[in-house]
Amino acid sequence: MTDKIKMGAILIEGGALLPDSLRFESEPYSKAWRLVKNLDGYGLDRKIRQAGWTFFYMAQIKASAFGFDREKAVRRAVNRVLANLRSEKFNSLEINQVAAKRFLGLPYVTVSAHSRHIQESMFLCHDKRLAEWDPAQLAAV
Repeated sequence: MTDKIKMGAILIEGGALLPDSLRFESEPYSKAWRLVKNLDGYGLDRKIRQAGWTFFYMAQIKASAFGFDREKAVRRAVNRVLANLRSEKFNSLEINQVAAKRFLGLPYVTVSAHSRHIQESMFLCHDKRLAEWDPAQLAAV
């Protein structure tokens, strides 16, 4: 099995609302997320803008995971990032960095990513899923 998660990789939530004209290849990554194939953030952004939608670039998220198997450690770290992203109600993620390091001889991986959000409106708060947001989260936006 090869490393699928690397710098520039994009993950999109399985049930994300997308424009009908947007076509790209993807493969399942985890339970509710798909890994976009053959496109990085810039390429996907161009396709989304051509469809008249917006691809927001949001806050950075980091997570680490220990493990001797690098691929399993990366998957655990990415799943931690995705759990954080799900709580923020954003529907995509762009991987910025995957770094393998050691602490006291134990290998670990740090994944750094930016949350992204695909939606029809150019205003972030004008999302069709707005009704699902908690009033406290809406006030913070």
